[in-house]
Amino acid sequence: MPYCNWDAGSEILIRYHDTEWGEPLHDDRKQFEFLMMEAMQCGLNWRMMMEKREIFRSCFDGFDYDKVALYDEGDIGRIMATDGMIKSPRKIAAIINNARCFQKMREEFGSFDAYLWKYSGGKTILYDRHARGMIPSSNGLSDKIAKELKKRGFKFLGSITVYSHLQACGIINDHDKNCPCYKRINENHETVKKRCDHERDVRDYSDF
Repeated sequence: MPYCNWDAGSEILIRYHDTEWGEPLHDDRKQFEFLMMEAMQCGLNWRMMMEKREIFRSCFDGFDYDKVALYDEGDIGRIMATDGMIKSPRKIAAIINNARCFQKMREEFGSFDAYLWKYSGGKTILYDRHARGMIPSSNGLSDKIAKELKKRGFKFLGSITVYSHLQACGIINDHDKNCPCYKRINENHETVKKRCDHERDVRDYSDF
């Protein structure tokens, strides 16, 4: 079973894989949504994140970073009281903090998207062996970006979380070579091939 045969019992995950995961993304609100969902996931699983996605959107004004940046303690209480919401005041406070950091980066770079894609020269990265199912949890690129984001005040965004975001927003194409999404993305977007870069916790998905 190829790496991209995600949980076949989860329609919501399959739909996310087929229509969003790995598609090159150039919209700041979606960048913020994906990145903050990755931050919320820490210690949890992605299926739960997708199942709670509409709850997150409701709590955080559709991930409008300008609105979230204005939240205060009262908003943390409101979000904590929302049915089905993850009950972590630290994570909720981190989302608010990160919205403010996100705004500052938009002011500096014109958009967060422009900042992030500069690391790949605006192209989707194809790493050696990844299309054959050898997928790491983090690498040199995610280390570099995570360090930069931490320096700029972002929270709950370590190297593993950042690597997951780079996969999700299409900067790294980690679809399996036999997955239709892999070919479609490569045919419709500029790509660049790179050697493996300080990869850690590489897992072989080729036999899954």
